[in-house]
Amino acid sequence: MKSLLKIAFVLGIVVSFTSCKDNLKPNYQYMPNMYESVAYETYSESDAFNSPTGLKGKEGQLPAEGSIKRGFVPYEIPNTTEGYDFSKTITTSPLDGKEVDMKKAEELFGIYCAICHGETGNGMGKLVKQEKLLGVPSYKDRQVTIGSIFHVQTYGLNSMGSYANQLSQQERWMIAAYVLELKSKL
Repeated sequence: MKSLLKIAFVLGIVVSFTSCKDNLKPNYQYMPNMYESVAYETYSESDAFNSPTGLKGKEGQLPAEGSIKRGFVPYEIPNTTEGYDFSKTITTSPLDGKEVDMKKAEELFGIYCAICHGETGNGMGKLVKQEKLLGVPSYKDRQVTIGSIFHVQTYGLNSMGSYANQLSQQERWMIAAYVLELKSKL
């Protein structure tokens, strides 16, 4: 009987402690702003961005002039015929020999380029063989440099679209080096 009373007493204490707990209002918060942040509606007026004229500024601000995203290196050759002609004068890659991983470049070429250009760069990819796409040139017939290959991957040319969204700049330079290697084997 005494052990039953002890169990009931301990159970009563546990129930009394847990009954006082309120999940919606904790006893204290270390940094309340981290839990209850001030919410702003996008493009709404906000006192946080007051203008010098006394008007309330909008919450969704434009990036600062000249800012670029982290890891992005600007490619300043324009998407014009003159820009393409200028890109043919670029004969060296900005990547050093250690950064060019030909194994990875071959894999990327197989994923993005071989469907049209073929595994060997002969212009006879799967889509060409099935006559879904015609006029894909062989690298053997083209006067290309590493710069012009990168330029075409960045902006696209004729029926080929841009691959700037799918491939990083480093990957495009690696593929350009791999294309030149394929061209030397044809």
